[in-house]
Amino acid sequence: MYTRRHVLRTSACGFGSVGLAQLLGAPKQPHFPAKAKRIIFLFMHGGPSHLDTFDPKPRLTLDHGKPLPFKRPLTFAEGRTSGLLKSPWQFRQYGQSGIPISELFPNLSRHADELCILRSMVGDSVAHGGATLQLHTGSNTFTRPAMGSWVVYGLGTENANLPAYITLKPGLSHGGAKKWSSGFLPAEYQGTAVGLGGVPLEKITEPIEHLHNLGLTQEQQRYELDMIQKLNRASAERHQNDPELEARIQSFELAFRMQTVAPEAFDTSKESKATRDLYGMDEPETADFGWQCLMARRLAERDVRFIQISHEYGPGNEVGWDAHSELIRLHTRTAKQVDRPIAGLLTDLKSRGLLEDTLLVWGGEFGRTPIAEAGDGRDHNPYGYTMWMAGAGVKKGFIYGATDEFGYYAVEDRMHINDLHATMLHLVGLDHERLTFTYGGRPFRLTDVAGTVARKILA
Repeated sequence: MYTRRHVLRTSACGFGSVGLAQLLGAPKQPHFPAKAKRIIFLFMHGGPSHLDTFDPKPRLTLDHGKPLPFKRPLTFAEGRTSGLLKSPWQFRQYGQSGIPISELFPNLSRHADELCILRSMVGDSVAHGGATLQLHTGSNTFTRPAMGSWVVYGLGTENANLPAYITLKPGLSHGGAKKWSSGFLPAEYQGTAVGLGGVPLEKITEPIEHLHNLGLTQEQQRYELDMIQKLNRASAERHQNDPELEARIQSFELAFRMQTVAPEAFDTSKESKATRDLYGMDEPETADFGWQCLMARRLAERDVRFIQISHEYGPGNEVGWDAHSELIRLHTRTAKQVDRPIAGLLTDLKSRGLLEDTLLVWGGEFGRTPIAEAGDGRDHNPYGYTMWMAGAGVKKGFIYGATDEFGYYAVEDRMHINDLHATMLHLVGLDHERLTFTYGGRPFRLTDVAGTVARKILA
């Protein structure tokens, strides 16, 4: 006889968090008509330099090597910095919009007219841990539900056979599972992690392909699960209002159904060579993130509500975007790993009509400083940096906000993380002030007591 733990482990092979995954029934009605049905969040762990990607600063070139002409704010690596550092990369204007993008992104730049560049992002933490948690959950100090959990709590699911919230290859550093946790929301709203950052693809894809291979027929598995669920229900009657037990019951049902759906959903070998090449899966440098981007499209096709893909620390990418030194070497390598896959994702979504109802959000936990650190690197900068959106509900070929002439502070249309979350929720039809959950005697929301929708970027 199989144990309950064995059934869950084998029937959800490769899905480390499916024990608390979503089985939410029919989709819920949004607060108002939505522009986007789903969100794909592309997390760039480590903090990409806005000054070397999407926010060119001629003043840095002019004053290269000179001291910063004002007092620095709170910093992460005090004592290792020097003068102003110009970008080593050239910027060109692309598309009809003329958006300037650096030569780090030769493929993404061809999609300039699809991008809504947010140049005035602001966070509250100079350290990776707090900044990463704030980006994912809205708080840099407390455990809170992840933004994907809030979205699924508000909207439910449109696919009863796959989790509504999936995070592909997330990293365990700087917050770990808190980055996709449901926090104090019911446990069924937490994200389902598929693989982990740094784990080779074959260790993720091979177990998924064999989800259904248990040596039992479908009828035998159903009978076994029914017996397990009978015991679970009896336990639930004795322990009323136990959300974790209820989530466990639900997760067994979802894991059972996933046996027939997940292997097909995650089988990218059925894609044409042209499609796989589009995502860069034909090159070692781009294959890993290319697989994530291709999977994001496949999950979007299958109505997964919130999909997160992560460019994480790992073998061959030891510090991600966190270039405290060796900016040229590290950002060149890191940008190459994501440029072609992201361009492929935009191309593929658009060709299939999915970009019309899918919101893409790209960015890291903060940007980098305009002054040099350790000779040729940049320190953390949460005071003014860049993210971008594309797809459903946002203006195309549009630049929102601005940093000062050195790129240190957001000075125009300042967009705090709370505002980013409010805007993302708005685009999927949720009012961030109405999306609340009472815990510990008071109502909570993703944006806490702040947040303003950035209406200037709405299409």
